[in-house]
Amino acid sequence: MKILIADQLSDRAVEILKSNQLSVDVKTGLKNEELQAIIGDYDALIVRSTARVTKEIIEKANKLKVIGRAGIGVDNVDVSAATEKGIIVMNTPQGNALAAAEHTIALMFAAARKISIGDRTMKQGKWEKKALMGIEIYGKTLGVIGIGNIGLIVAEKALALGMRVISYDPFVPKDFAEKKGIELVDFDTLLKESDFITAHVPLVKETRNLINKDAIAKMKKGVIILNVARGPIVNEKDLLDALEKGHVSCAALDVFDEEPPLKDNPLVLSDKTVCTPHLGASTKEAQDKVAIDIANQIVEFFLHGVIKNSVNAPPVSMEVAKQIGPYLRLSEYLGTLVSAITDFPIGEIEIQYMGTISQVETKILTQGIIKSILSQQLEGVNYVNAPIIAKGRGVKIKETKMGEHEDFTSLLAITVKGEKNENTVYGTLFGKKEPRLVKVNNIYLEADLRGHMLFVYNHDKPGVIASIANVFFIRGINIGDMHFGRESVGGLAVSLLDVDKEVEDNVIREIQSQPNIISVKRIDLP
Repeated sequence: MKILIADQLSDRAVEILKSNQLSVDVKTGLKNEELQAIIGDYDALIVRSTARVTKEIIEKANKLKVIGRAGIGVDNVDVSAATEKGIIVMNTPQGNALAAAEHTIALMFAAARKISIGDRTMKQGKWEKKALMGIEIYGKTLGVIGIGNIGLIVAEKALALGMRVISYDPFVPKDFAEKKGIELVDFDTLLKESDFITAHVPLVKETRNLINKDAIAKMKKGVIILNVARGPIVNEKDLLDALEKGHVSCAALDVFDEEPPLKDNPLVLSDKTVCTPHLGASTKEAQDKVAIDIANQIVEFFLHGVIKNSVNAPPVSMEVAKQIGPYLRLSEYLGTLVSAITDFPIGEIEIQYMGTISQVETKILTQGIIKSILSQQLEGVNYVNAPIIAKGRGVKIKETKMGEHEDFTSLLAITVKGEKNENTVYGTLFGKKEPRLVKVNNIYLEADLRGHMLFVYNHDKPGVIASIANVFFIRGINIGDMHFGRESVGGLAVSLLDVDKEVEDNVIREIQSQPNIISVKRIDLP
């Protein structure tokens, strides 16, 4: 088996791979075209965050069986293209969490005490003591957006420093956060009350430009913004404007929209920013750990057929995977859907398998459901660690089976519960292979699950469908199919629309503003 390492990686990875009689080539800094030209010779590809594994590269990878990402985020890998081609994508979700959290704390101190300016002016022979007045960390409020692997460590360290820590994370139960000493608040409250704000969420459509001019306008004057997650989470233009006007006193940035940023990037050149070149995971310990982890996972895969920390394949044999494939797709699609329409902290996930689906290996289906639900807010969730992460966040998992159902040969129901709310989705297989939604809460709604969809809650009034269609017409978005259901005449109704391309945030806001629209949720399925 031939392994290509396309990014700088600890030598420990090469040692482990070669000691297990695997052939290894290390070729870093390859351009897209260069990687396309050689990828057909390899059975496995290992990358970090620099190399981008695009659809074009994957199309040329006729021998490739696995892509290993030494780190947590896989946004530099086209996972959908890999899945379509049957290539497993693995990551190492735990290896660099501590390093990234420590870097966040380091940047917070650097911003608070103007360390980078002090260092630079000292080297210029200046003594700017009076001009570099800082602020203390103790007693200040840190707002943490997302308390997953990294965010939770940041919160714990901030609490140890005597800070008040508040967090916005719609997927964390209140009692779990309280046990950690963290106050759960809504997004606007976090913006309003925080002296420092840091985001630790994956880069998805909902988090892109999360910190924009509207969010910044709600923040305290003099707030300090930190970003050690993904560059596009913070709108760079809006942040620069707020820094120049003095509303934001300082920003500490480890990640950027474009990496490396342009040499004349005004954020990098500003005296009101502290910038580092994506060093969040750049510690010797973290790099050794992720390199060792991914090398061992590749060895386990090729020598023993074990799939570990895969983001797109269950840890089972190919024979079992083929048998449960349609059920797994149904499970994950329903999990994604129920997560997308849920805007309250989830304390319990209840799964009911009825009919023939109850007779297959449901353990993998349950893992897939938990993964799909948690992945909407957390990075690094996979089939193996999903139940562990759920337990760690205080989410209870309940699974029941029934041998038959009176109306369906096979039926799956997933219920997510909060303190006062719950959502349930029901689905089945059409023709034994196509996932189909049949009910949402109390509303019967039959629809195929595929591609780009919008889920709309609305009042059952004349003109709703026409107003939605008109928005799409103006925006040039084609509707492939529309599905409707309602509780009662004039009551609560649901519209599910299949569209031909991704729906942007501004389109969703426009639909949301139409009369009798209650809520609009975007759902993107492979």
